[in-house]
Amino acid sequence: MMKLDILAIAVHPDDMELGCAGTLLMEKRNGKKTGVIDLTRGELGTRGTPELRAVEAAKAAEILGLDVRENLGMADGFFRNDEEHQRKLIRVIRKYRPEIVLANSLEDRHPDHGRAGHLISEACFLSGLRKIETLDDAGQPQAHWRPKYVFHYIQDRYMTPDFVYDVSPVFDTKVASIKAYSSQFFSSDYSADEPQTYISTPEFLNAVIGRHQMFGKMIGVPYAEGFITEKMIGIRDFASFVQLDT
Repeated sequence: MMKLDILAIAVHPDDMELGCAGTLLMEKRNGKKTGVIDLTRGELGTRGTPELRAVEAAKAAEILGLDVRENLGMADGFFRNDEEHQRKLIRVIRKYRPEIVLANSLEDRHPDHGRAGHLISEACFLSGLRKIETLDDAGQPQAHWRPKYVFHYIQDRYMTPDFVYDVSPVFDTKVASIKAYSSQFFSSDYSADEPQTYISTPEFLNAVIGRHQMFGKMIGVPYAEGFITEKMIGIRDFASFVQLDT
């Protein structure tokens, strides 16, 4: 089974693209294996259908060069942070054994985001307990595995990041992956007679781009993605810092 270096977990298809696609692209450029797990099909979305969202997610995955993308089919809006859902996620974490997990925000405008952020964080911890037994797709026992870090990408509500990742070299590709969801975000190619939503206006995507510009300005680069960490980050030398606005 393929081992991933970086695994992004998102409650809705398109959350990852908005929050951390640039980071996955940069890590891919660094030779890392990257993957995405979508928890739900986004079936409660006002626009589009679950089937169309699946097509759009596959297109975005191709744009991002992902090694893996899976959907766990949890119930959009109604999944819970409970043992049943934690075990589903633990099986996936043990399947791909990522070093780093990128997860939904711990709180946000959409209640699914915060609930998923806590579900992912707790499942990553529990996955490292050897007395929690899970089986793989072939019915064989899985070895315990705990990612080294869980970083939460910033979503709709502004949060001061604990660190930012320079994604300037790949930002245009990140935007292309967002635009793959033409049913969700503003697109002249999507002609279905459906109501406008909070995220389907041109202003929403402009705000997303502006947020990345603001995070980039913090370190003197054009664009950056911001992350929150529940775990203290350590360094071995000061060369690890990137600060270009001197």
